[in-house]
Amino acid sequence: MLNIVLFGPPGAGKGTQSELLIAKYNFKHLSTGDIFRANIKNETELGKLAKSYMDHGKLVPDEVTIQMLEAEVNKANSTVGYIFDGFPRTKAQAHALDAFLATKNTSITLMLALEVQEPELRTRLAERAKTSGRPDDAEPSVIQKRIDVYNNETMPVKAYYQTQNKYIGVDGIGTVDAVFNRLIEPLSKLEV
Repeated sequence: MLNIVLFGPPGAGKGTQSELLIAKYNFKHLSTGDIFRANIKNETELGKLAKSYMDHGKLVPDEVTIQMLEAEVNKANSTVGYIFDGFPRTKAQAHALDAFLATKNTSITLMLALEVQEPELRTRLAERAKTSGRPDDAEPSVIQKRIDVYNNETMPVKAYYQTQNKYIGVDGIGTVDAVFNRLIEPLSKLEV
């Protein structure tokens, strides 16, 4: 079983690339963004709480995120593996994910990171606000706050996986297909 963390700043293309990886490898997709939006849409208590943080460009607290993710893994039951899109976002979440996966007799195989510079991220997020109905991407100050939170709070997760020799950085600039080909190169060396 392969378990991939797809990592990168907001607007790096994680959602787009996740879809392609899922189609190729039949991974079960676990996107915290999708999980949050589903909970928000259904107005669950956890969804309302998550929304209050997301509306201000802040990270949802670890314990809320982990509860939502564990529930999804428990009902997903993949035999191929999982692609974690947007999770973990903190070292505490990475530790919690490792502990949870250990109870399932599995672990993270790789962290594939889409590396994109900030000016490009701001452009992509502003464009996404126009085309995808993501109001959290429309306000420049919220975009910058999300990038700052990523740099200050999420980027340390990179070092967590680097120390385990599980981190692989991939240039996230170029056509969707070009980026995808860069992502699948390290996966092609693994048994899927």
